[in-house]
Amino acid sequence: MNEILKQALLYDFYGELLNKHQKEIYEQFIQEDLSLSEIAKEAGISRQGVHDLVRRCSQALLGYEEKLHLVERFMSVKDKVKEMNGLLDRYEEKSVAELVEEIRRISDEIIEEL
Repeated sequence: MNEILKQALLYDFYGELLNKHQKEIYEQFIQEDLSLSEIAKEAGISRQGVHDLVRRCSQALLGYEEKLHLVERFMSVKDKVKEMNGLLDRYEEKSVAELVEEIRRISDEIIEEL
């Protein structure tokens, strides 16, 4: 997973745990793709201040993920659903019983993760 997507997912899952100021700055950097200088000018703080705040927010979001693993679980479930969809796309290659068995196995794995 590329770094920008990872940061966006972390923000989607844990962004509400940041304070209002942190959320505003982090959103501008990650979602609006503004430069540190642009954010600093708009917020009335130094470029270094923005850099430090973004770094602290990233570390906080990673810390939440290390403890809660919500993004990891989400990505795993997403992969399993894609796998089930792939099985359904190829349903003609397998018997109905085999297909049902594989889908049941994958759905059981999803339930275990949740």
